[in-house]
Amino acid sequence: MLTTTDLQILEAYQYCWIEKVARDKQKLPEGDWFVWLIKAGRGFGKTRTGAETIRIWKETNALINLVGATAADVRDIMVEGESGILSTAPYWDRPDYEPSKRKITWNNGSEAHLFSADEPDRLRGTQCNKAWGDEIAVWRYPEAWDMLKLGCRLSEKPQIILTTTPKPTKLMKQIISDPKTLVTSGTTYENKDNLAPGFFDNVVQMYEGTRLGRQEIYAEIIEETEGALWNYNLIEKNRVELLPALSRIVIAIDPAVTSERDSDETGIIVAGKLNDITYILDDLSGIYTPSGWATVAIKGFEKYNADRIIGEANNGGDMIEEILRNINRSISYKKVWASRGKTTRAEPVVSLYEQGKIKHVGILNKLEEEMTSWAAMKGERSPNRVDALVWAVNELMFTQQFQHMLYVPARSNHI
Repeated sequence: MLTTTDLQILEAYQYCWIEKVARDKQKLPEGDWFVWLIKAGRGFGKTRTGAETIRIWKETNALINLVGATAADVRDIMVEGESGILSTAPYWDRPDYEPSKRKITWNNGSEAHLFSADEPDRLRGTQCNKAWGDEIAVWRYPEAWDMLKLGCRLSEKPQIILTTTPKPTKLMKQIISDPKTLVTSGTTYENKDNLAPGFFDNVVQMYEGTRLGRQEIYAEIIEETEGALWNYNLIEKNRVELLPALSRIVIAIDPAVTSERDSDETGIIVAGKLNDITYILDDLSGIYTPSGWATVAIKGFEKYNADRIIGEANNGGDMIEEILRNINRSISYKKVWASRGKTTRAEPVVSLYEQGKIKHVGILNKLEEEMTSWAAMKGERSPNRVDALVWAVNELMFTQQFQHMLYVPARSNHI
């Protein structure tokens, strides 16, 4: 049975950051640097590292500026979060937090002042000798970084720690290229022992092998594909988890010509509509034989209680309908012919994303990978998943007059 002394030792152990807890990449580095940038994957321990670095710096009678992407982020993550300044402080040296004054004060007189990157002018004229900026990759105003950097000028060795999951922003590239920046990179897996197993089983594995996973798990700076119509930010801001009752659901097929191992995939996308919003429900695409993709499409038709299957007939002609009806003669089917280039057909769909009128239900990794890596404006041939997406959206969203600009419906059969 543990004694009171044993419990006190165990409790004190968790506060021995440098000696007992921190991994090497989390330890405050030596050297002549002005900015220590930690760009790391989700769950790496970036927030804990920032908070513990502040705990080290406050020992030197420091005047500190804390800057988060928003005021709520500063409060909920950097200060009050489970890995924030208050949670990581030992009970014998817990600072006084005054939310109304946006201020933290330690017993030795060190102070930290709280700022939102959404209000860069509040940083104007404020001085400090140490600073912590969190998630700088999503700061909306680069001026906030300029103001923070210009204000960090007190003492002989002013320093700033930045903790962020990276994005290919101009500001991130600027900070990384600065010779006074020391960069530490890390992945989600480096902190696996301290993360819930379910996080890896249910979340991390979903992103493995994708561009988004390389960014969010492995902290790579993924450049946007030159000439791409979509980017991940556009898709991410239109992502939803809950699905309303839909008025229409369609299955769109863009068939591959062959079904060899190295053949193109057959694009099969499930999409639904409610009012003026289209929801992308599922991606059933893959390399199939003709009977294989037909079976998959019909199973999707039945599973989602769809009202129509759309088939691009440029490559398949009447074959698509014939194969489908050999399996299920009762389906509603529309054959469409592309009358304009694929980029021309896709551009109005991109506009709908920009207007917030197309939502992805959950994560559709392979579809999103193709959307963001297709260099449409450079004339690159579009992948079949994207083609099927465009057909589905055209069917659900555009007026009949506008549809004629994009494709010519050849024949419809309805039950």
